[in-house]
Amino acid sequence: MVRALTHIAYFAVIVLLTLVVPASFVGDPRAAKHAIIVIGVLGAWRYSWAMLNLCRAVIFRRFVYPRRKAAAFKADRESGRRRHAFFMVTSYMVDQDTTLMVYRRLFRAAAAARDGATIVSSVVDGADERLIREIYATMPIDMSSVKLVMDRIKSNGKRDAMARALRLLASFSPTPHDIMIFVDGDTVVPLDVVEQSAPWFQDPRVGALTTHEAAIVDKDNLFKDWFVLRFNQRQLMMCSMGLSERVLTLTGRMSVFRACLATDPGFVNGVGHDFLNHWRLGRVTFLTGDDKSTWYWLLRNGYKLLYLPDMMSASVETQPRATFYDSAKTLMVRWFGNMMRTNGRALRLGPRSMGFFTWWSILDQRVSMFTTLFGPISVAVTALFVSPLVIPLYIGWVLATRYIFCAFIALFNGVWFPVTHPPILYFSQIVGAAIKTFVLFRLDKQKWTRQASTGGGAAIGLFDRLKAAESAAHHALTLCWLTLAVMYLSLI
Repeated sequence: MVRALTHIAYFAVIVLLTLVVPASFVGDPRAAKHAIIVIGVLGAWRYSWAMLNLCRAVIFRRFVYPRRKAAAFKADRESGRRRHAFFMVTSYMVDQDTTLMVYRRLFRAAAAARDGATIVSSVVDGADERLIREIYATMPIDMSSVKLVMDRIKSNGKRDAMARALRLLASFSPTPHDIMIFVDGDTVVPLDVVEQSAPWFQDPRVGALTTHEAAIVDKDNLFKDWFVLRFNQRQLMMCSMGLSERVLTLTGRMSVFRACLATDPGFVNGVGHDFLNHWRLGRVTFLTGDDKSTWYWLLRNGYKLLYLPDMMSASVETQPRATFYDSAKTLMVRWFGNMMRTNGRALRLGPRSMGFFTWWSILDQRVSMFTTLFGPISVAVTALFVSPLVIPLYIGWVLATRYIFCAFIALFNGVWFPVTHPPILYFSQIVGAAIKTFVLFRLDKQKWTRQASTGGGAAIGLFDRLKAAESAAHHALTLCWLTLAVMYLSLI
């Protein structure tokens, strides 16, 4: 009842905003032209792109995926091949309660593997090592088929930990039929992760797969609502990309790889020592974004990257800052920085290597940050030079359209949404686009949420200060050109 009342109040706000605007303003041809600029051609393009992805997602989930799954499991049953499961787990600054929950589930999933499992756990703290060994020793199930290997390392970053663990796993000589599951130390894996993922690797063209995700957040607040909406959006978009068998990311929380590829020296080197040669910033060594490095290596080598919508991992998400805005901004800077450092070189691979739709989706990541900002800038220009009455009209339009988007996302996922989701969706789009433009010109700035990164600190030397000033100048000039383009189109 309370949720229904909040939705009724939401629509009442839209009606009030609409009534604020006189009918003469809406009917004025000059005003109508500005409204068309705000919500017209570019808006129609973005909305049609969203609808295309929704249609593709429905086709994949309801029709294509069930057939592909049946064929994969049939081929697996007929082959009779042994498939060992390797787990690579990285833990750093994870609290004890989370470690207990994660490893208890992990050990159960490993014990359920039909042909045995090997777990390599990479830890920094000796207390973590002792706790994990104790969990393993006290499991109330038969663990004889599960081998636990602890890799105690120095705190040199997640990439170094992953590269060391992969070299250790390579010593077990995995076969092309074995799988390797990458797991973050704060992620709870499905109990049947091996049974559900291994059959897909009967196809030798499959390099890796990733799955649906859920967030474990201990407080009911905007941060939790944001993550729920984000993962519901992700399910829809990943289903759309799954139709092309080339997803746009292999999430670092939990993804499954063909084990012999994950231990390939080129793959390991790409994880441990990935970098980008930038025309202005020079050599940018990747500190974060290991999931983008693994994705790019497999994409470049022509492997399929699949999505399983019916299997779900759950990650413990802790709000990194005191406020929702600061927390969201901190996480988006890291996420979008990883994306921007990789999708440029992925674009250069061309559509032939990955299919046109995947290539176009990567291109859209680069373009959409500017087209998304076009609307708010248009409104600001129109309000300043024509009439401020466009502001309530635009707010009403935003509330209505984002509600429709949230309704489609909710219907696709089979769950309804709180009234906070439409404003959060708009926040993610606008603030996310602004952050993407920020990191596009500062690809050398990197920072983990729980771990210091040398690339994210303040500039110290003269050369670093010059680079920072140059980045700011390029960013400001680009936004100025965008604003001038908006003014030209809005005021001619």
